[in-house]
Amino acid sequence: MGTKTPKPTDAELAILRVLWEQGPSTVRQIQEVLDRVRTTGYTTVLKLLQIMTEKGLVRRDVTERRHVYRVRFSEAQTQQRLLGDLLERAFAGSTSKLVMQALCNRKTSPGDLAAIRKLLDEWEEGAIG
Repeated sequence: MGTKTPKPTDAELAILRVLWEQGPSTVRQIQEVLDRVRTTGYTTVLKLLQIMTEKGLVRRDVTERRHVYRVRFSEAQTQQRLLGDLLERAFAGSTSKLVMQALCNRKTSPGDLAAIRKLLDEWEEGAIG
């Protein structure tokens, strides 16, 4: 994801989450999933998808009668882009400040802490990074 790729809004992220979980979907399919959490009109979802297509966040397949939308970037790519932006803007590039705030902001489960410790151990051993 290049630096010129626009960051998705909260509403666009909700749509991207549906597409990451369900794969390529029609406007109606996306709207039905979004409706489970909060009532969302069909035309609202359609307009957001049109904007997201223009921004390059999704692609629209028009080969069939119903338009099918698919993500352009993976969930990990999008998270990496958003996190990188947050790291620079809010934490002046300090990874340790970001991690400390993340850990202090919410209760971290023992399983998550164990996974973080394992990741740090692998990082120090040079197995990742």
